[in-house]
Amino acid sequence: MSDRLSPTLLSHEAYIRHASHRLWLSNMGRKLLNFDKKAKVNDGFSGLSLKGELPSKARGEATLTARAIHIYSVAALQGIPGSHSLASHGVEALRTSLKDTKNGGWKHFANKPKDRKQAYLHAFVALGASSATLIDIDGADELLRDAIDQIETHFWSDEEGVMRESFAADWSDEENYRGANSNMHSTEAFMALADVTGDVKWLHRALRIVTRFVHELASQQGFAMPEHFDRQWKLLKDYNKDEPYDSLRPYGMTPGHFFEWAHLTLKLEAALLRRGEKAPEWMLHDAQSLFETGINAGWSADGKPGIVYTVDWKHKPHVTERAHWVEAEALTAAINLFKRTGNIKYEYWYRTFWDYIDTTLVDREYGSWFNEVSPSGKPSEKIYKGKADLYHAYQATIAPLMPLAPSLATAIKQIGVQF
Repeated sequence: MSDRLSPTLLSHEAYIRHASHRLWLSNMGRKLLNFDKKAKVNDGFSGLSLKGELPSKARGEATLTARAIHIYSVAALQGIPGSHSLASHGVEALRTSLKDTKNGGWKHFANKPKDRKQAYLHAFVALGASSATLIDIDGADELLRDAIDQIETHFWSDEEGVMRESFAADWSDEENYRGANSNMHSTEAFMALADVTGDVKWLHRALRIVTRFVHELASQQGFAMPEHFDRQWKLLKDYNKDEPYDSLRPYGMTPGHFFEWAHLTLKLEAALLRRGEKAPEWMLHDAQSLFETGINAGWSADGKPGIVYTVDWKHKPHVTERAHWVEAEALTAAINLFKRTGNIKYEYWYRTFWDYIDTTLVDREYGSWFNEVSPSGKPSEKIYKGKADLYHAYQATIAPLMPLAPSLATAIKQIGVQF
């Protein structure tokens, strides 16, 4: 295996230098792809039960559909049969049943036209559309233009350098909220948009987001990421204090997001440098600091293996369930820091996270990964119902073998994956 993955000659003992580990990643990814094919419904993609079954009266959900488009586009770029048609199915759903033809933008469900328009969802539509254009899906270019138009018209605040959070269905009633989660996923989407459109402004916007949330706000909290603010940027420390198990906006801070912001910061640094743009010197330091805080506050914080879901303002465990996506993002951060620095401690954590996933999160009875487990490793549904979708888990099987830039789908189209 070549060392195109890193500026440093990585240790020959590193997992990603082993052909057997790369084969293991490939096999894990194929199992995940096959499992989630069952999530296809007439109007997009739905969630699956713990047994991998569609719920009664399952309906397509727009975020799951957009994420499925992205993942099956990535799979199609690798030549995995059946993937192109699944991605195409998702694109058609977002162009028809899940599209708000009256007001513009997208509905979470086709039968709920009055739901609020969320930046989180629209970031994933942009990501999915950008990936779909790379495999020439009919309508993908139109979907991408539409997604960009909604971001430009409604969500992007050039004054603040962040995404506005949400609006009523008719784009009135902007929410008095600024959130880290939607801006984090917008950062990922903007890097993909920069690659597929060729417009570097998306990298500049991503840098504005990362500068505010990582370099300014997280640094003030010991590189733990605060999540909830009002539109005047007042920190809302008690936000959702009575909703600790909220799946998108839980009380306190979420160590999984420390890791996710860490690897996105590294990827943005690489994306900027690849374009000949200036990358601030603090980006590596801040990514490393986020990772360290994630380990110190999140890993085995209650004495049990795994990373807790949330911590309080003293970095003490609050909700101790273990969410699958947290481990996936943590291992992605670990391997990218290893590739960026060559520091063997990050490879140790990469192995540790995969060991935990394999022994605790992989469901060998019904397939895929448990969405969450209790501190003792038993399946739980306190935060999330049913099985995890593909987005976090599948990318965790690909990202270790890819460079930091360009973005995932573009990189696979240009250089493939070396399993």
